[in-house]
Amino acid sequence: MNSNDIRFRFATAEDQDVLAALMLESNRHYWGEDDNAVDMTAASADAMISGRSGCRAVLAFVADAPAGFATISVLHPALNEAGTLFMKDLFVSKAARGTGLGEVFMKYLARHAVDLGCQRFDWTAETDNERALEFYDRIGAARVEQKVYYRFTGPELTSFARSDVE
Repeated sequence: MNSNDIRFRFATAEDQDVLAALMLESNRHYWGEDDNAVDMTAASADAMISGRSGCRAVLAFVADAPAGFATISVLHPALNEAGTLFMKDLFVSKAARGTGLGEVFMKYLARHAVDLGCQRFDWTAETDNERALEFYDRIGAARVEQKVYYRFTGPELTSFARSDVE
């Protein structure tokens, strides 16, 4: 892959269909076919582009063809009052996998973090996603073993949110 053929940009309203298509490909890659996925990804793409989601989408293009996306947010406070760039998702389309785009994408995001004055660039990966873990290890990212990831979902989230504070 020629690095001159790669470009990145933050998704705008004109990119909603592109982002939704990449998000649909990502969802199907990780979770399989779902009849509701098209509606869900269109709504998610709209929320990211409009700013309602609290994160932004960065699109990757190779030779002007959509090739991947990342979702990021800057979190405060962080080390030395600087922000932390947090990446929720990184996805490279099937057509671009194995070309080196993932590493170029991570370097782009790291430069963005530095440009913003961030002192850290954090993300998570599923423990059963061996390809992702191998990739992040290969590019030299440090695993944060002292953190534990927590989550509320579905009915548990709703129940906790509606419970009284004692």
